[in-house]
Amino acid sequence: MASTTNELTHDFPPFFKVFKDGRIERYSFPISNHHIPTGLDPNTGNQSKDVVISPETGLSARIFIPKINGPDQKLPLLIHYHGGGFCFGSPFDTTAQKYFTSLISQANMIVVAVDYRLAPEHPLPIAYDDSWAALQWIATHSNNQGPEPWLNEYADFGRVFLAGESAGANISHYVAVRAGAKGLAGLKIVGVLIVHPFFGGKDCDEMYKFMCPTSSGCDDDPKLNPAVDPDLSRLGCAKVLVCVAEKDWLKDRGVAYYETLGKSGWGGSVEFFETKGEDHCFHLMNADSENSKVLLKNREEMWSCSDVHLGPKPCTNQNKLNHETLNLKTWLQDEDFVVLVFVYKGPNLQPLNQQP
Repeated sequence: MASTTNELTHDFPPFFKVFKDGRIERYSFPISNHHIPTGLDPNTGNQSKDVVISPETGLSARIFIPKINGPDQKLPLLIHYHGGGFCFGSPFDTTAQKYFTSLISQANMIVVAVDYRLAPEHPLPIAYDDSWAALQWIATHSNNQGPEPWLNEYADFGRVFLAGESAGANISHYVAVRAGAKGLAGLKIVGVLIVHPFFGGKDCDEMYKFMCPTSSGCDDDPKLNPAVDPDLSRLGCAKVLVCVAEKDWLKDRGVAYYETLGKSGWGGSVEFFETKGEDHCFHLMNADSENSKVLLKNREEMWSCSDVHLGPKPCTNQNKLNHETLNLKTWLQDEDFVVLVFVYKGPNLQPLNQQP
């Protein structure tokens, strides 16, 4: 009996293994999964709370807000989808808490970190459906009548951004395409940050196929290969920044995504940046490193081409950035020119926390 119980049917290191009796056992992951409680940070004035988006499914999120200085203050809104191979990760752990606390303090924005249900216990495409449902729920607050007071009172729904790393970057892309193809009233997605994205490669992905029984795991699946998605050119945002890391085994997939988007006929603006000497999701593993600094800078444009058209006009701005130019490329949020900069410091950069 013991030998049968311990017999493996699938093994996908470093993520999980599946036993013959149906048990799923996860490997130890390098990012801490220790649950951090919400509340007020007395050192920064930042606050966080957990919200239930769907009682039926258990879909939830953690909201982070910076110190609020006035009742009429409206802040940009970042919606984040975590990475972890669709089967690891949480917005409630130590890594997320440290990362988002730093982000909102410096960028003065609200973050909604979505806790989508994880595969394989919840097979894909559940994570995608949860992520889309979370965006729909957020949009219900655009008339200031939604169920979450913080979003009603403080969020600027004309300045919304999507972001994610690894599998979360894949989800961010999916949600942005769906928003453009189906439409989503009440909010404007200005930009999407695609960090070290996971997409399919040349070979079929057996782990993805196991987690998503409806997928071939191959490049005929639009979720793995955006090039075959008929809705790619309808991506529902104005700007995309694709970030890869030099030593990341997924680097080529990020490059391919950047090139595919640039040729898709989408009417927005796409930028590309490679961090030298770094590996996959280094900014989460070592948030205090020089290459992981996230800073705010005011009144600078992200894109060298500011005339962005959504619709059938082909992408007219496709640039590869370097260390000397990335700090001048910002996320233009609207006429206020409040911008979020993901800074990868080079040897000649000046501090970015000064007003121009």
